[in-house]
Amino acid sequence: MHSLRILAALVILGLTLAAPARAVTLLRDPDIEHALRNLAAPVLRAAGLSPERMNILIIDAPSLNAFVVDSDSIFVHSGLVLRMETPAMLQSVIAHEAAHIANGHLMRRPIHLRDARNAAMLGTILGAVAGVATGNAELGAGTAIGLQGASMRGFFAHTRAEESAADESGMRFMHRAGIDPRGAAQVMDLFAGQESLSLTRQDAYARTHPLSRDRVRRIRALAEAQGGRVEPDREADYWFARAKGKLSAFQRDPKWTLARAGEYGFEDVRLMREAIAHHRQADLRRALAAIDAAIAQRPDDAYYHELRGQILMEGRQIKPAVAAYARATNLDPRNALILGAYGRALLADGQVREAAKFLESARARDGRDFRVLRDLAQAEAQLGNNGMASVLTAERYAMAGRLGDARIHAERASGLLPQGSPGWRRAQDVLHAAQSAEKQRKR
Repeated sequence: MHSLRILAALVILGLTLAAPARAVTLLRDPDIEHALRNLAAPVLRAAGLSPERMNILIIDAPSLNAFVVDSDSIFVHSGLVLRMETPAMLQSVIAHEAAHIANGHLMRRPIHLRDARNAAMLGTILGAVAGVATGNAELGAGTAIGLQGASMRGFFAHTRAEESAADESGMRFMHRAGIDPRGAAQVMDLFAGQESLSLTRQDAYARTHPLSRDRVRRIRALAEAQGGRVEPDREADYWFARAKGKLSAFQRDPKWTLARAGEYGFEDVRLMREAIAHHRQADLRRALAAIDAAIAQRPDDAYYHELRGQILMEGRQIKPAVAAYARATNLDPRNALILGAYGRALLADGQVREAAKFLESARARDGRDFRVLRDLAQAEAQLGNNGMASVLTAERYAMAGRLGDARIHAERASGLLPQGSPGWRRAQDVLHAAQSAEKQRKR
């Protein structure tokens, strides 16, 4: 499998690298996140949560895990998405995590991180994920910002009582949303026998969500009790195909993708996957032909226009890429990832002031996009706004867990910006995080 952890690989593989915190990255793609949000929507509504506010974000890790850190974000490992065989299986995972939010389990955790949109806090979270994913809790604690290692080790872990409550609530949400509850039992089958394995051999899910044979049996019983005839959900099938199909197209070998491009039965998804495979083979002509055919089927799909822009941008066709991203932005003017991609293309085209406008809009809507922070810093520097360029660079380093570098740029920004200004306060946030981490290391 190709790695998305190296920035140079980004040009080849396309998915956006948000934060290389140790061995963990956050994969950002507007199409995949939109598809996951559509899959999650009925479950979230059943849980009394807002689908518009909730973000379903993908961690680049082959292991199977999902977790929550605040009331607005559910994190899912890419390995788990790729292992799910039906929409109901993936929706059951989302339902379970939504239950942890709806049941107030986050309020009882030993530590409380601020909003996960904060760059330094996201760096902390991703550092902790590294520890959970590898089974090495101290790895996560090593990147914790001002937090005791013991607290960090317990941050993602749920009690057996919480798991039991989340199981029951999640199944209730699925039943209320008309989703086949047997999907939850199928997910549990993937983890059967985990409790008998050594810690280092367990999936990350087993380390953060206590498993037992009794729990698996109880979920199967709940699924049978709530089961019955569930009408096929063609819409859920479609968005599942979009999410899993695109993720696998970027993470699997292009030949593998081309051989299976039509496996989901949706023609536009087949064409989209073929476009990605040809793009990764550096065949611009075939890639454009495939994505244009997909757009012909769904002309108002912002995410296909965004993918067309990506293919052109990475094929060094800058002006056509600007036009493709402009079309995507017109179709979905509130999507931060699309706004960021449009700003990046404008910057490459030399339209610096216009680029800064769209990049800042993207950052304001979602500060977790690593590349937007980098590109906006470049634009601000070109416009002579060196203080803001330093703030953005400090936040990018903090998000990456490089707090020493973050501190240097935050101090520089503090000296350049008016005291008390919004940029100055953001620099102080990074300085506080860096200083807290330094104190933690000296203990």
